[in-house]
Amino acid sequence: MAVSKAEQAYQILKKRIMDGTDGPGKRLVIDQLGREYSISSIPWRESLRRLEAEGWVDIAPNVGAVVKTFDTDSWQRSMRLLARLSGLATALSAERLSADDLAQARDLNRQMGDALANFDAGGFGSLNRRFHELICSRCDDERLFGLVVSEWNRQELIRRSAYWYAPGRALTSIAEHTAILDLIEGGADPEMIETVTRRHDITTLEAVTHYEAELSASESVAGRASNSAV
Repeated sequence: MAVSKAEQAYQILKKRIMDGTDGPGKRLVIDQLGREYSISSIPWRESLRRLEAEGWVDIAPNVGAVVKTFDTDSWQRSMRLLARLSGLATALSAERLSADDLAQARDLNRQMGDALANFDAGGFGSLNRRFHELICSRCDDERLFGLVVSEWNRQELIRRSAYWYAPGRALTSIAEHTAILDLIEGGADPEMIETVTRRHDITTLEAVTHYEAELSASESVAGRASNSAV
């Protein structure tokens, strides 16, 4: 089946946003896109409305379409949603994950430890996403898994807008991954698997939020001290 021009335009824009070609705050100019890809304006407008509905761009009068800029609140909302989606998808996948799937998940978790030891934050993040998408992938619900992937895409875009970090959390998350896999291999109740997986993501949210608050407070104190010294 031939892919429509609107779908082509959508996939082009989505890829440009995700790979950083069009980063947060970048204005998307239909005429320029049309010349570059030889696609008329109507498909671009349709794709932009679709991306706006999905939360990837903002469209404003007299401005046009701009790639959405994410902030701390956006990240927190996205993490809460991802926690629920990922927890449910993992629970539904549990009984369908093969021995090979679980062996691959454990290997990804081991590689995360290696990346952490080598101070490879980018590699750690990529492996973490692959780990979670793998244990969600057998949920037998295409719509649910698509939402999980979409929220992971959003997480990656947000992390290009700001640097999210909580000391010690990465190492703890590896241990939590092992616990989730142990529950799955042990045939634990799906509700328990869902709860533990959701708690894993919420703990990351809480750790980063707490660290951000501490950092902000320290900077505020330092700023007052500097002003007093002048």
